Amino acid sequence: MQGRISANRPQAEFLQIQKKFKAFVGGFGSGKTYAGLIDQAIHFVEKPKVNQGYFAPNYGQIRDIFFPTAEEVASGMGLKVDIKVSDKEVHWYNGRNYIGTTICRSMDNPSSIVGFKIGKALIDEIDIMSTDKATLAWRKIIARLRWSDKRNWIDASNGAAVTTTPEGFKFVHKQFVEHVEKTGKHSYYGIVHASTYENENNLPDDYIDSLFETYPPELIAAYIDGQFTNLTSGTVYRNFNRVANGSHEEIKEREPLYIGQDFNVNHMASCIFVKRDNGYHCVAELVDGIDTPSLIKTIQEKYSEHKIYIYPDASGKNTSSKGASISDIGLLKAAKFNIKAKSKNPFIKDRVLSVNTAFTKQKIWVNAKNCPETTKCLEQQAYDKNGEPDKKSGVDHQNDGFGYFCHYEMPVNKPSIQVGAMAMG
Repeated sequence: MQGRISANRPQAEFLQIQKKFKAFVGGFGSGKTYAGLIDQAIHFVEKPKVNQGYFAPNYGQIRDIFFPTAEEVASGMGLKVDIKVSDKEVHWYNGRNYIGTTICRSMDNPSSIVGFKIGKALIDEIDIMSTDKATLAWRKIIARLRWSDKRNWIDASNGAAVTTTPEGFKFVHKQFVEHVEKTGKHSYYGIVHASTYENENNLPDDYIDSLFETYPPELIAAYIDGQFTNLTSGTVYRNFNRVANGSHEEIKEREPLYIGQDFNVNHMASCIFVKRDNGYHCVAELVDGIDTPSLIKTIQEKYSEHKIYIYPDASGKNTSSKGASISDIGLLKAAKFNIKAKSKNPFIKDRVLSVNTAFTKQKIWVNAKNCPETTKCLEQQAYDKNGEPDKKSGVDHQNDGFGYFCHYEMPVNKPSIQVGAMAMG
């Protein structure tokens, strides 16, 4: 193997950890995935033909992050990769010699992580997921770590590396900090924290400044400093203030209406927005509707003179709340409403972040007099024991509809980095 590759300080510390389970917890752009790929490449060279696994929250990350980063790392280390996109595999070569395969799987459905064995796992951005799902995925992945070939005396060193941005005190903190402190298994676990600043030389000049501009202050410790910090204290929509974000706007004659919509039988929830020079104002609400047909009838009766844009729960493309063969979104389209929906719902944390950021930057406003239920929900929804917005208190439906609109019109997009610079990820 010939080649030259660089690593920053936390990456080098991570690579030197000789423990069964190790974690690289870092801010955006700190080089997490890149470090994980270097670790994987070294393992292939030292233990050829011991297959490995790469696990991400969804297949999009496998395609957009893992595949190009694997090519970057392999090239820098004098190796080659053959990416089998349809098979979701990466075959590694040292010269002409095949040295192993990375089997790629999504953690979105942990029950599908079956039917293969590996000697090492790279688990990326697991804290994006709910704690319960992440825990299940972890157990499924660990069950795959059973490579053994005693005939050839292969020391597979079965183990797992985690690379993630911290999302509060979720799975990684529970497994690598709380579990270790409780059981005393320090010899099994190692962890490195990395700040975005420590990879600054490999980032665009304005990257860190753009993070400060994009994210509210309470997220900086996690998303730049790479530290575990409480992101779930108090209410979910902590940045909402009915005075600072208050509105006295009303619906004007014939103006377009933008409706964030959550589907729930007997709890259909609609947040109705209008657009003004200083942003969007939530000026009306529909609460506890029976089903989609009744929602359509109400909108047509109340707002017949308005052009209607609806931002629905993307899962409404599935079974209708009426139990018919046509979906909820299909019913809305048939009613000639304009539908604004992506192929799937955003991650809950991204939806919540878009709402809180919009409130902080005063891009969105709420008429509390006209929208008492929405105001109550924004003020009262808390987090459950798993760090997810509570769904049992009855103050979630309006917030979900509110969030679908906000995330579509005002998403918080992490500043992008082009794969191709050393020590990135």
